[in-house]
Amino acid sequence: MTAFRAAVALALTLWTLPATAAPGCETVEFEKVPFSVCTADPATDDLRLFHSDGTGQLLGSFAAVNGMLRAEGKALGFAMNAGMYHDNRAPVGLYIENGAEKMRLITSDGPGNFGLLPNGVFCVMEGRAAVIESRSFAAAPPACRFATQSGPMLVIDGALHPRFIPGGSSKYIRNGVGVDATGRAYFVISDRAVNFHTFGRFFRDVLKTPEALFLDGKVSRLYAPSLGRSDLGFALGPIVGLVVTLQR
Repeated sequence: MTAFRAAVALALTLWTLPATAAPGCETVEFEKVPFSVCTADPATDDLRLFHSDGTGQLLGSFAAVNGMLRAEGKALGFAMNAGMYHDNRAPVGLYIENGAEKMRLITSDGPGNFGLLPNGVFCVMEGRAAVIESRSFAAAPPACRFATQSGPMLVIDGALHPRFIPGGSSKYIRNGVGVDATGRAYFVISDRAVNFHTFGRFFRDVLKTPEALFLDGKVSRLYAPSLGRSDLGFALGPIVGLVVTLQR
C-alpha cells in the first residue's frame, strides 16, 4: 500500500469512529452566504493547537492529527487551520503549544494580511479563550496554554477593523475565530467567497463576538464530521481542534 493510500485509509477509519460528545457545528446563513460555525468552551472542552509530533515532524493535516490522538484514545471533534505560516509551514507569528513558546510575537507592521495592523492573538487559557490585539498582548501577556498569532483583527472591542471596505472586491473562502464575553470560542469558515467586511460583520452582528481574528484565506479548511466535512489540500501549518474521547 502506498503512503498516500495508507493516509486515506487512516482518514476514513478515523472518520467513522464515534466520540463521546457531539461537537457543536452548524451552518448559519448570513446575507445569502452560508457559514460553517463550530463552537468550543475551554471551561469544559479540550481545545488544543497542533503543529508537529513528538519527534518534530510536521503534522500538516487533520488525518495526521487524528492519527497522533488515536494513541490517547481520542480524536478531533472538529478542526481548522489556525493561522498563517511560511513556506516550510512554520508559524508566521506567536505560537504556543502546551505552554511552550515555539515562535515569538511580532508587533511591527508589514506586508500582507498578517501585517495589516491591528492583528491579534488567539489564546486558550485555563477555563476560557480570548482574542487579544497583539500590542496589548505584548504589554501584558496572559498565561496561554495554546496561542496563535494572525491578522488582521476582524472585530476589535465591538468595531470592525478600520481598513475594511463595504463591497470590497477581494473575495475568498475565509476562516477565523471570535470569542464572546464568557470566553467561548466560535470557529467560522465561509462556505462561499466573501470580503473582509462581510466576514467581520458575521462575527460582530450574528455571533456577537466583541473580538474576532482572521486566521487565513485561500487555504482555509475545515474538518467537521458532524457536518460531513473533511477538506483536503496542501499541507497546513498550525491547526486548532476540539479533542474528544472515543467510545470503547
